Amino acid sequence: MRAHSRWILVLALGTALLAGGLTLAVTTNTFEGVPHLEDEYAYLWEAQVMARGEIKVPSPSYPRCFLVPFVVDYNGFRFGKYPPGWPAALSLALRLGSLTTLNVFLAMACTWLTFRLVSKITTPIEGLLAALLTATSPFFLMNAGSLLSHTFSFFLTLTFVSAWLDATVPSSRSAILTVPLAGLSLGLLALTRPLTALGIAVPFIAHGLWLLIRGKGVLRRRVLIIGATAGGIASLLFLWQYALTGNPWLNPYTLWWPYDRVGFGPGIGLHPDGHQIYYAWVNTKFSLRAGSSDLFGWGRLSWLFMPIGAFALRKNRSAWLLIALGISLILAYGFYWIGAWVLGPRYYYEGMIGATLLTSAGITALAGKLPSLLQPLRTRVLGYLRFSTVTALVMGLILANLWFYLPQRLGQLHGLYGASRSQLAPFESPSAQALTPALVIVHIRESWREYGTLLTLSSPFMDSPFLFTISRGEETDNALAHEFSARKIWHYYPDAPYAFYTAPRPSDFP
Repeated sequence: MRAHSRWILVLALGTALLAGGLTLAVTTNTFEGVPHLEDEYAYLWEAQVMARGEIKVPSPSYPRCFLVPFVVDYNGFRFGKYPPGWPAALSLALRLGSLTTLNVFLAMACTWLTFRLVSKITTPIEGLLAALLTATSPFFLMNAGSLLSHTFSFFLTLTFVSAWLDATVPSSRSAILTVPLAGLSLGLLALTRPLTALGIAVPFIAHGLWLLIRGKGVLRRRVLIIGATAGGIASLLFLWQYALTGNPWLNPYTLWWPYDRVGFGPGIGLHPDGHQIYYAWVNTKFSLRAGSSDLFGWGRLSWLFMPIGAFALRKNRSAWLLIALGISLILAYGFYWIGAWVLGPRYYYEGMIGATLLTSAGITALAGKLPSLLQPLRTRVLGYLRFSTVTALVMGLILANLWFYLPQRLGQLHGLYGASRSQLAPFESPSAQALTPALVIVHIRESWREYGTLLTLSSPFMDSPFLFTISRGEETDNALAHEFSARKIWHYYPDAPYAFYTAPRPSDFP
């Protein structure tokens, strides 16, 4: 291996470590390792159940008192609405005692895989640039620092694409590994984010069909094996739904919101006339506009180098598979009635590889190669000037993101929706532990998250030192106190966080 290649590998490894360090900082400082979005509460609840080897639990006698967002009660059982992929991964992290660091390792893996994949398609320099753009992206870091599923699905996406590109080279010596790996990763992606998996699969289905028609026999066999493996694993989603609901075709999403379905027409989404193409167009435009600044933290300049990159890669078929992946993902989520923008357009997160590929290719094409010493002086001067100008511009943009945009954007997310680790402090002191086992009846004052954040200390199996319930009135509270008579009963008010009352405050119930 040549010296400069070794240095590129070292720098790529350092970039992956940078991604891990920044993700850890976001996890601990911005999000504090606690859920903020409803999805995170549900993922964590499902992971806690799976960590005990179960997929559902009996419904509590008063389900509304033990509310967990996106966790439904159906036919006497309680379970999360989400597919099993990410909760299963989180459950393993829970068993290892490393819940908040799982996405840190996934962020490092995604950054490294970005380097390897882009290097394979273009050059190691462009791979290193793509990795650096990923590691410093506010969009990437905001989602990686959360408890959401996107970083895991991004990891599966990159694994699938890399394995596919290797497996579809006739002379590949690693096909015995990459063929099953491609099918496995795509199948697991379908068990994690089904619509995302569909959006990502479409360009590769088209490529696979072309290989089935025009490819060599060995490639046809590999494509069929990948498809069969992915399809077989993805079909387990129906087994999952059957195990939860008794009906393989019943989507648990619709048990929380009946209108929470994919497609167009009446009864889908919140609009009176249902989800329509016009609303999909509005959602897409808004999501892309909201995410343009978050992509690299360059404001409206995040797309600056992409047209140049598209021109530079115009003859690179593998590159266009990755670019088509992002486009397909955007189109797929046009069929979903709601967009996402709090953490950027996170439904498009797994398509980020296309943006970093285009940008890194655009930067290297614009910078050009350093001129040889054998070239005329004027050519060398112009070449050095071109290279140094583009390099200075790119480094200036990256540093401006790290110094200005990223801290400001992360600052906006600290304490998002009022959720904070400080809410747990009253229950983590030795004096509070002496009050257990306890049923804590939370009297909400402003937001359900005053109760929701405390759920990180509570078990779905009702056997943790603290159990938390929402006060639903004196009669219901008394019924719960009787049901859990083996526990101490405390009434808790978020406006007096270190006070535990044996009865409701006088002003609460007439």
